[in-house]
Amino acid sequence: MMKIGLVIPLAQDERGQALSWDEIATRAHQAEDTGYDSVWVYDHLFHRFEGHNTVGFHECWTVLSGLAAITERVELGTTVLCAGFRNPALLAKMATTLDTFAGGRLILGIGAGWHEPEFAGFGIPFDHRVSRFEEALRIVRPLLREGSVTFHGRYHDAEAGEILPRGPRRDGPPLLVGAFGPRMMRLTARYADQWTIDWLGPEDRVREQVGKVHEACRLEGRDPATLAITGGVTVAYPELGELPGWMSAPGSYLTGDADGLGRHLASYRELGVDHLITNLHPFTEATVARYADAISVARETLSS
Repeated sequence: MMKIGLVIPLAQDERGQALSWDEIATRAHQAEDTGYDSVWVYDHLFHRFEGHNTVGFHECWTVLSGLAAITERVELGTTVLCAGFRNPALLAKMATTLDTFAGGRLILGIGAGWHEPEFAGFGIPFDHRVSRFEEALRIVRPLLREGSVTFHGRYHDAEAGEILPRGPRRDGPPLLVGAFGPRMMRLTARYADQWTIDWLGPEDRVREQVGKVHEACRLEGRDPATLAITGGVTVAYPELGELPGWMSAPGSYLTGDADGLGRHLASYRELGVDHLITNLHPFTEATVARYADAISVARETLSS
């Protein structure tokens, strides 16, 4: 059965406002109580594009730790952590601890990052991002799986690193990688349990991208069926509130009644998607409730 989850927005909106902790906690509780499978967060320090004001974000791991403490059932995922923002051995330690306190509900999503201004703004190297990411994977994965690692690379070192106490799962939390280029997809096939296609888009694009990551698996001698696929959709209910300006573009979001939208969601399973995550606009009690009805229809469609 395909899982469906909710992204908690951590960025400032067009008015410069960000959700309070009370608002984040309330929506997470609502998602858990109304049948969502998972709750996800982004990892950004800020966005800064020419001609626009800087947009800030809450720090995602702090938020995720809070969500681990107040939820009981939903999986908790990062889509995706920037590997360059944190020491990889320390990240594996953080993930093991959070997975312990969450009762084995963490999905550790990581990627190489892409927004150069936030790297520069926080003094983080931006060069050779994929090479740095590959070294990070060679530290994070064995620490999660075996609890220890020794690795000496060009950018990262870990001498007899060890994670104690071990977490609640023998192999640690599943490792999800966000990747698009050929090299990143090969790294995904080599090291990851899951792969994210980010935002799914048209069916032809989904098939193309899934085909590429499956080919990467074959090149690595891996059965593509062993790599779970996660993808995102944007859903909006304009009748329930104001939408961001960028959503005025045709086809920028999905909408509709529970029956039509639910069946549309279910169709992604036929494209190979195992876990669907959702950007929801406006992010309110009413929209979280309405989307829960569409999730119910999707589940009924998939089980029929």
